[in-house]
Amino acid sequence: MTSDWPWPAALDAVLAAPAQHQVLLENAHVRVLDTRIGPGERTLVHTHRWPAVHYVISWSDFVRRDGDGAVLVDTRVGGRTPPPALWGEPLPPHSLENVGANPLRIVSVELKSALASSAT
Repeated sequence: MTSDWPWPAALDAVLAAPAQHQVLLENAHVRVLDTRIGPGERTLVHTHRWPAVHYVISWSDFVRRDGDGAVLVDTRVGGRTPPPALWGEPLPPHSLENVGANPLRIVSVELKSALASSAT
């Protein structure tokens, strides 16, 4: 983890919201997370410190809120289904609530070395 990340390590998704985030693989370059959020379920506030490629296994509408509870994203607005693979930047403190009828499951490959290589 880089020292310039302004939020405490305790807010890392795996530590702060372990019921929804499982590490499938981790090394010095990547961390692969399996994220599962059931219908009506809401995560605790957490962060994602590295950029990532997200592969959508099952989709459901969700609401993402910042650390203070303000709505950042509501996927019901706009009515678009995402492509099967998405790029995501690091995320500051937030929570995510599955407001749809289906489980939300995403496998993310977080690129730890992307920060190191972009600094050089």
